[in-house]
Amino acid sequence: MLPVGAGILALACLASVLWSGMAERPVALAFGVLVALGELTRRAGAEVREAAPLGAAGALAYALLGDVAGRPTHHGVAQTVTVVLAASLLGSVPYIARGSGPVLDHLARRVLTVAFAAVCFQPLFNRGVFQDWSGPAHALLLIALLALTTLCDAVLAAAPAHARTGWPFGPLLREELRGMVGITSAVCATGAVMALAVGVAGLWALPVFCVPLLLTQLSYRRYTAVRATYRQTIASLARATEIAGYTPAGHARRVAELSGAVGRDMGLSGAELNVLEYAALMHDIGQLSLVDPVPGGATAGLPAAEQRRIALLGGAVVRQTGVDSAVAVVVERQADPCREQPVAARIVRAVNAYEEKARGAGPGGGLTALEELRLATAGDYAPDVVEALARVLARGSLTSPAAG
Repeated sequence: MLPVGAGILALACLASVLWSGMAERPVALAFGVLVALGELTRRAGAEVREAAPLGAAGALAYALLGDVAGRPTHHGVAQTVTVVLAASLLGSVPYIARGSGPVLDHLARRVLTVAFAAVCFQPLFNRGVFQDWSGPAHALLLIALLALTTLCDAVLAAAPAHARTGWPFGPLLREELRGMVGITSAVCATGAVMALAVGVAGLWALPVFCVPLLLTQLSYRRYTAVRATYRQTIASLARATEIAGYTPAGHARRVAELSGAVGRDMGLSGAELNVLEYAALMHDIGQLSLVDPVPGGATAGLPAAEQRRIALLGGAVVRQTGVDSAVAVVVERQADPCREQPVAARIVRAVNAYEEKARGAGPGGGLTALEELRLATAGDYAPDVVEALARVLARGSLTSPAAG
């Protein structure tokens, strides 16, 4: 529904501009070039929250632009949406040609977010409501409007994710808002400063404010590349138990994917989900210290003392790899009584047990394994984690993990 709504809005704005004509064409061209440049240099990837910070800042600045070198503008909401959409489409041509990244969703959010900001500002400005707002008052006004726009963008991101995955809307919205503290705050601040600077100094202010965001984007690109390499290293380490024959192929990956889904259902933050994913990938690495492998790598059926020994050995290995110490703590404590465990360790323990019990159990193995977890003693598996696991599985399939 998000692309459909954005498409209807874009068509209406385009028809309005074609009917009434383009106002302040040099200004529209300057901001269009800025947005297109931002899209051309954007970063594609699931880990990037704001893929095109320069384009986003330019679009917001145009939506909140009231003056150019002291002269009032009259471009309005329809022209703002049309220019931003046209520039974004132009800048997205290489990505569309390569088929890389969710371009349609990205453009839909950009159109709706910019339209919201423009609707909040342009009609009131053109009626002279903000005529006496100058200096700090005008800056505070833009900051307030950008805060509302950020909330709107977070809702536009969380609502489709909720509809697509069935995860609770509240935690998804909180996670979007948490993630916007970083790069999104810089984008909003730059957009506000751009609008203010162009109002005083004219269009020459635009290239001046492009440089900081371009440098930020370059640094953020390097950061995401390091994170991707870091995760690949952890995934490679996690496969050591599979290569050595201690655990079945794909076990660590399945546990990590299902643990992440359970963590999202329980409302864990992005940082907590990262720790959970890494710990789930490496939860069996302590088995490398065993002389005789556990049949099928199924540690859930071992005595509690042996489970703790393997967990402690695994935590020691994780600490030697240089991975975040929080990951080592989760690996070390996955065999402790659940009331003494951190939430991530409770999740890894329950999901690992489910995967081991359901694997190879044939039809209905998933339901049987889930029922065993529910009937286990309270010290074995946390009831809230088991119920979250049940909700996640209900949204997908309760077939045996080995078949997945």
